[in-house]
Amino acid sequence: MPAVRDDVKGRIDAIEKSYEFLLAYAAQGLHSDQGSKTGGQLRSYLGEAVSGLDGLANQLRVLVSEEKLQPADVWAEVLNVVDRDASATLSAIRLVAAQESVSSQLVDNLNANIHFRALLTDLFLVDELIGP
Repeated sequence: MPAVRDDVKGRIDAIEKSYEFLLAYAAQGLHSDQGSKTGGQLRSYLGEAVSGLDGLANQLRVLVSEEKLQPADVWAEVLNVVDRDASATLSAIRLVAAQESVSSQLVDNLNANIHFRALLTDLFLVDELIGP
């Protein structure tokens, strides 16, 4: 059980840290990530977000099942929402990461993505509910 819990907590932490970096990157007004230290960091944080998101809902389902979190039917409903928001966010992040050049404006638009924002609020709630 601790391995699944640690994995879920690590994923949530990586997603939140990535978002914080993306906010800072968007504020820099860069026309491209090419040739800058910040650009290399951007690619790293995008990769961490992808890793955290890919399979997140499934790991949460395992955690809920293993720890018998209640009410199970309500958890299932919430995790369906997390799954949808994570999937949409993952698609958007992968699209941005696939670009040859990523500007601050593009990242600002990613940050404003309603699915990304919804996912973050989903994760704030879930993280609080599953506890330390």
